[in-house]
Amino acid sequence: MKGLMFMEMLLITMLIVLLYDHHHHHVIGKECTNIPTQLSSHTFRYKLLNSNNQTWKQEMYYDSSDHSHHHLTPTDESAWASLLPKRGLKQDEFSWRMMYRKVKNPGAAGEFLNELPLSDVRLDLDSIYGQAQRTNLEYLLMLDVDRLVYSFRVTSGLPTVGKAYGGWESPRQELRGHFVGHYLSASAQMWASTGNTTLKKKMTAVVSSLAACQDKIGTGYLSAFPSEFFDRFEAIKRVWAPYYTIHKIMAGLVDQYVLAGNSQALKMVTKMADYFCRRVQNVITRYTIERHWLSLNEETGGMNDVLYRLYTITGDMKHLWLAHLFDKPCFLGLLAMKADDISGYHANTHIPIVIGAQRRYEVTGEPLYKEIATFFMDIVNSSHMYSTGGTSVREFWSEPKRLATTLHTENEESCTTYNMLKVSRNLFRWTKEMAYADYYERALTNSVLSIQRGKEPGVMIYMLPLAPGSSKAKGFHKWGSKFNDFWCCYGTGIESFSKLGDSIYFEEARNVEAGNGHGLYIIQYISSSADWKSGQVFLAQKVEPAVSWDPHLRVTVMITSKKQGAPSTLKFRIPFWTTSNAKALLNGQAIPLTDPGTFLSVTKQWSSNDIINLDLPITLRMEAIQDDRPEYASLHAILYGPYLLVGLTVDDFDLQPDSSSLSDWIVPVPQQFNSQLISLSQKTVHSTLALSHINNTITMQKFPKPGSNSSVFATFRLVFTEQQDMFSQAVMLEPYSLPGSLLVHQGRGNSLAVDSYSVTYNSVFYMVNGDDGTVQLEAQSEEGCFVSNAGGVVRLECDYGESDDEFLKATSFVVRDGINQYDPVSFVAKGLRRNFLLQPLFSLRDEHYTVYFNINQ
Repeated sequence: MKGLMFMEMLLITMLIVLLYDHHHHHVIGKECTNIPTQLSSHTFRYKLLNSNNQTWKQEMYYDSSDHSHHHLTPTDESAWASLLPKRGLKQDEFSWRMMYRKVKNPGAAGEFLNELPLSDVRLDLDSIYGQAQRTNLEYLLMLDVDRLVYSFRVTSGLPTVGKAYGGWESPRQELRGHFVGHYLSASAQMWASTGNTTLKKKMTAVVSSLAACQDKIGTGYLSAFPSEFFDRFEAIKRVWAPYYTIHKIMAGLVDQYVLAGNSQALKMVTKMADYFCRRVQNVITRYTIERHWLSLNEETGGMNDVLYRLYTITGDMKHLWLAHLFDKPCFLGLLAMKADDISGYHANTHIPIVIGAQRRYEVTGEPLYKEIATFFMDIVNSSHMYSTGGTSVREFWSEPKRLATTLHTENEESCTTYNMLKVSRNLFRWTKEMAYADYYERALTNSVLSIQRGKEPGVMIYMLPLAPGSSKAKGFHKWGSKFNDFWCCYGTGIESFSKLGDSIYFEEARNVEAGNGHGLYIIQYISSSADWKSGQVFLAQKVEPAVSWDPHLRVTVMITSKKQGAPSTLKFRIPFWTTSNAKALLNGQAIPLTDPGTFLSVTKQWSSNDIINLDLPITLRMEAIQDDRPEYASLHAILYGPYLLVGLTVDDFDLQPDSSSLSDWIVPVPQQFNSQLISLSQKTVHSTLALSHINNTITMQKFPKPGSNSSVFATFRLVFTEQQDMFSQAVMLEPYSLPGSLLVHQGRGNSLAVDSYSVTYNSVFYMVNGDDGTVQLEAQSEEGCFVSNAGGVVRLECDYGESDDEFLKATSFVVRDGINQYDPVSFVAKGLRRNFLLQPLFSLRDEHYTVYFNINQ
């Protein structure tokens, strides 16, 4: 009894210390991030380290011997730890902390949903997700083992083979080795997702090569940079995030063990954990635990998360202890106290800390960490999220509900979306709440799918631009290269596209005592198959690709029972974006459907060839930007079901609704319009040129590649004026990106231009067939006058009966299929000065686009 009273008194004292600490140090809590703040940015750090400006470096790398600044540690556990006499952090302090946890939370976290293993899910390769996965697999197979491990061999003293990769993996960069860790994770995930044997051999060779490096060093240490980096880290001297890289390597090795069964990888990561356990214990023993907290001002990735994962495998208490020591208290403490104070923090430094806190909740059952993750997700979703599901600008969080002035070419770092998806899926697994599944769909569809450049392996982006008139090919980073960038977002990118199947199906465990059978949640509509082993059921999900002209998402799920047994339940997400007119059929018979935003449960003793059909109407909607200032109330994004629609535009983003119904002024592009798209070309001595419109004038430019911004301006739609053969009738030419406008002539000898549909007398041309397969465009209103290329300027030139070869050459064009095509989900929106072609963000490559429109009521 006395012991219990003593502990209760200590708990009260601890709470007083906690509240006092927070009250008196809240203002300087931002020192929780790197100092100076700019150094939190990977982009900034890379530029600084590669600069020849020594004065700038000196200014940024200030005298780090000055540790007089405070470090906020407002968590209950750190306050509790401060009550322990300083006798060095050995087993006594660990026991002290564990005793506190037992008093605070004697229970366990409970049962969670589990995703079906990647090895039991296969994507339909014809779907956009399957194509993205295949593109990523091609890239993983391109990467060379010797080049990946080059710097690891240098560090360990082993001979190198070939040459190192460039960019952030260059031997000159302090973050080198991070991508190799991501490669270990991505290749394990991809192998589980596809069973590709070539990849299995390659990733196994990487693990073996790294094992040789670790054995050569002999201490358990393994990295592409020397351990001296950690001497600097522990001395609070500037170094580029060494634990960030170590986390990636350790996580990759854990994934190689868990997903690919590589026992050598488990031995390696265990040695690494033991090595760093000794290092951290040495820091705390020589100094204080606060000194260790202070060192966490440098980014440490998800060290807490990977160590909790490792603990669940090894059961070694050292790993649990070390995981706790990477639970960054100055950040988690603010969230624990429900303070939306994340503005100014480096986003991707801190989201992994929250993921680690989620893992802590699952491992220890401490409800505080569930509350932290829930609150964090709530504030990001409500105050810091763009319509894509992404967050951050120039790698940092901005002020809450102030996003209108953050739209930039350097928005939503791809890594942040990768990590926010982890946060949301964990919360869904715990709560089964629809909002988390909806967020996952939004971010996966609009952010993740948008970072690949079509089907080009190894071409991805760091940031997803959201400024008006942006392009993924413009800005500071632009598209990356296969072998010479290796940004942090390349690492998370190859992981994202390797595990696309990990959040479609979630299994609910059977609870015999409660009388519950098996349950399987289907939360993403992605064409795929799933082997639900514990439910003894095989599912094949087929999703018809969404189109704008038929606003329905149709899903067919074929169920085959592998063994007759007890009934089980399939639970289908009915998304918030559909309507009450949604329908469901079981073997052709209608079944009652729940409201949007809920799950449809179908319980049955499944037999072979059972079929469930879902017909989900897709609606258009507008979403206001998260900004509570009245002057930005008109900024909205447009979505069609889960798809964010962006307008193809450079410098105009004013819409003019003429009705309260969106479908009245945002209309679908008909299916047949793709067959009407053409590009007109001419050959010169040195190149092929394309008829194009630039700034409402018509010119000839070098024939562009599909997906380039120039291709937008070199594609036109034929508007037929009479029902005749295409090459002998009168037509009008509508620019692809300016629906409702037409190519027009301005009289003899004058240049051509683009004008609205209201003017037609000078917009009709006869397509006259030539003997060599070319066509001429003769103006209907100016007989004998043709569209002509006059040295790159396109004019209306007339044949006065003295036609020669040069005239014929200048007025003859080859008709090609349109360089660009309308995406199946394409719309035309009515604008104030022009109309806009709207397409899904993920469908674009280099084209300029606008996400948020100004709605003129």
